[in-house]
Amino acid sequence: MSEPAATNGVLERFRYDDAIVRKFTLAMLVWSVVGMLVGLLLALQLAWPGANMGFLHFGRLRPLHTNAVIFAFAGNAIFAGIYYSSQRLLKARMFSDGISNFHFWGWQAIIVSAALTLPFGITTGKEYAELEWPIDIAIAVVWVAFAVNFFGTIAKRRERHLYVALWFYIASIITVALLHIFNSLEVPAGPLKSYSLYAGVQDAFMQWWYGHNAVAFFLTTPFLGMMYYFMPKAANRPVFSYRLSILHFWSLVFIYMWAGPHHLHYTALPEWASTLGMVFSVMLWMPSWGGMINGLLTLRGAWNKVADDVVLKFFVVAVTFYGMSTFEGPMLSIKSVNALSHYTDWTIAHVHSGALGWNGFMSFGMMYWLLPRLFQTPLFSKKLAELHFWLGTVGMLLYIVSMYTAGVTQGLMWRAFDDTGRLAYPDFVETVVKLAPMYWVRVVGGLMYFSGALLACVNFYKTWAARPATYDDPVYEAPALVADPSLDSHKVGNWTAFHRVWERKPLLFSILAALAVITASLFEILPTFLIKSNIPTIASVKPYTPLELAGREIYIAEGCYNCHSQMIRPIRAETERYGEYSKPGEFVYDHPFQWGSRRIGPDLHRVGGKYPSLWHVRHMQDPTSTTSRSIMPPFPWLLTDALDYGHVQANVDAMAMLGVPYGDAINHAQELAHAQAKALAADIKAQGGPDGLEDKKIIALVAYLQRLGTDIKAKPADAPKTVGLAK
Repeated sequence: MSEPAATNGVLERFRYDDAIVRKFTLAMLVWSVVGMLVGLLLALQLAWPGANMGFLHFGRLRPLHTNAVIFAFAGNAIFAGIYYSSQRLLKARMFSDGISNFHFWGWQAIIVSAALTLPFGITTGKEYAELEWPIDIAIAVVWVAFAVNFFGTIAKRRERHLYVALWFYIASIITVALLHIFNSLEVPAGPLKSYSLYAGVQDAFMQWWYGHNAVAFFLTTPFLGMMYYFMPKAANRPVFSYRLSILHFWSLVFIYMWAGPHHLHYTALPEWASTLGMVFSVMLWMPSWGGMINGLLTLRGAWNKVADDVVLKFFVVAVTFYGMSTFEGPMLSIKSVNALSHYTDWTIAHVHSGALGWNGFMSFGMMYWLLPRLFQTPLFSKKLAELHFWLGTVGMLLYIVSMYTAGVTQGLMWRAFDDTGRLAYPDFVETVVKLAPMYWVRVVGGLMYFSGALLACVNFYKTWAARPATYDDPVYEAPALVADPSLDSHKVGNWTAFHRVWERKPLLFSILAALAVITASLFEILPTFLIKSNIPTIASVKPYTPLELAGREIYIAEGCYNCHSQMIRPIRAETERYGEYSKPGEFVYDHPFQWGSRRIGPDLHRVGGKYPSLWHVRHMQDPTSTTSRSIMPPFPWLLTDALDYGHVQANVDAMAMLGVPYGDAINHAQELAHAQAKALAADIKAQGGPDGLEDKKIIALVAYLQRLGTDIKAKPADAPKTVGLAK
């Protein structure tokens, strides 16, 4: 049903800007190859540790892979889809060609900046938000420019009614800005170094409020908007249900914001917060499947076309994986399931089923639909596109099934007890060795998916090469809109009519969407920050010494948090394996927190004092010298690279600005670091280790590792009430 519009009767002439869509589509494809190539290398490094190439090891490359796939590949796909569909839905050229180009080149510069910093250890250490403060500012500037361009186009639209795809774009633009700004609040400690404004439990809460909702409003809602536009276009069918679209949008936008704490079950986060996150995560299943049903039933009467149309094949598989992922996500948020899955490769399988199936196939399907229209020539080869589809589908299945198997194997082995009541697999490396065959299957699956992306590059290039010498740039005509108060009322008895009014008022609609996400966020954030009993302090917990703080920066720079957690959950298997469970008050000086989200290696929260200092030196130099079957990469440069004592004072100053009570140490940070390093180096030499380590990076890292978990000592009266999940 078309929306009546008041016009001035004068036809306006305009053209669409498809040049910007071509640029973003090309960038999407280029960065897909880069991101997947790095991911393939990471998979190989786990299966064959020899693939770690010096400083280009797993810990440093994983953030590059996640940022390239999320913000480069998926991000450029989002912008291509939004720029193309918004102009058609609004019957208006983008607000400013200049802003469009600034957006494109600014976003590519941000991606290149990530590629130039992350592999060199320049990182905040916050998952999916690793980029340092100058790049964070650039992201905010470019995103605001994008928002101005988008909302400016809405303001000059010639179509009064805002179609459902635009609702999802509006919510995405507003919420991503909110998430990025508040999670990225930090205190600079140098041109490329900063500390999170939040610490410990509060930092963990904010990070997963951001992390989960970045998935929601960067990898879900804009792709849903693209689904609502491109799927009906490809099928030449209207969306199945307008009413279901309304329910899908508003319930998703409101509920999603509550779900982040489910990433922190059984951690030092207050239990009420993680329980609330679980409840809303389970509720998410309903609106998510409403969207999936709306998408798939849009093909009603057109299923015979799916067998012959490769675009529809990509879309059908994409929406199916969206449904699978949004069923599995709520299931994984249930505490009993999460106790098994958390820190395992099950989570990796879940994430990649969404990224490869939902985001990847939606992007590639959109690209194949766009290419003939952007280059005004038939697609070079439908057979190549079909081969891409099947390579991608089979590769995905191999990848995901192998990681599901690996994840369940890990979880069961970690918490297995033998008949005597002892851990069945006390040596962590036993689980690592068991996963090797599954890691090789993942390499094969990833290689197949990557090969499909290479075929897409061939199809893109050949289609572009066959383009006409000059693109046809048609002129469109439509009357300009004028104010019409008579449209501000709705029909009695029609429950969707009120929504029609909102859809004609983009400012009101945007405010309502913003209120939905802000209200949901504040209900969780305010109690976590304002009620002190949520994070009881511990008198014996002291700030890191200047040398330990420098070692923590090396730990973060090398990406150790990508393989090791620092959070012992109150579960019997974990307290038996690692020691006393972690308390909220132990992390009050951790800017940022380092709880981790995956265990490729053992938890480190109680590693302090567990081994002699020389053991850590040998372990970092050659992990197999202390753990024969370890797949950890070696870090020999830490024994030769000089420790920059000049930055020690700046780091301590920044921490003091955040309220860390350093006292007089703030005036003597460098001297204190030198003194502690000298004593520790002498101890290592006395144990039979190498001489002259007091000015090397390894000495700071060892100091940090030997400090972990030593601020509290477990007493018999403090025996934890662990969850008996071993039975």
